[in-house]
Amino acid sequence: MAREQDRERAREETRAELRQAVVVLVAVTAAGVLLGLLWAWLAPRVPLISDGKAVYLKNTEGEQAIGADGWFGLLGVCLGALSAALVFLFRRAGGIAIVVGLAVGSLLASLVGWRLGIRFGPTSDVVAHARAVGKGVVFDAPLRLGAKGMLLAWPLAAMAAHLGLTALFGPRDPEPAVVPHWPEA
Repeated sequence: MAREQDRERAREETRAELRQAVVVLVAVTAAGVLLGLLWAWLAPRVPLISDGKAVYLKNTEGEQAIGADGWFGLLGVCLGALSAALVFLFRRAGGIAIVVGLAVGSLLASLVGWRLGIRFGPTSDVVAHARAVGKGVVFDAPLRLGAKGMLLAWPLAAMAAHLGLTALFGPRDPEPAVVPHWPEA
């Protein structure tokens, strides 16, 4: 009878942990909207210019495109550390399901932020935009992520921060009782 109660208690704890993992996954994924909005707002713009026949970079040695990738990565690292801290505070005991929810939610948040940032950034129809602004007028290139590895900034930062917080402040297993193994005199 006691074993059956223990099994039922373990099943209920597992169900509760899975529900919490789904909440973490959905909440972190939804935070990707914040990443997309911040990236579209903070990323440097790549200036383009048209001569009426073709569209060129205004400054061929500009570093704005790399800066946009860097901003995406920096925002991903900051939001990853923040989401890991919030998940740790929400569920200090941790658990595999919670950590998997954080990891998958972080990756999905990066994807949501990337696609949303592109949508909220400058228009992606460069030719129509060049015609609309006219010949010799500087306009912004579409926002794009050249270094696709930056999509992993949020998940990697979240996993590293959660691991560090768990190692430093997580619950500890009880110390085993030390029993001497020598014969009594």
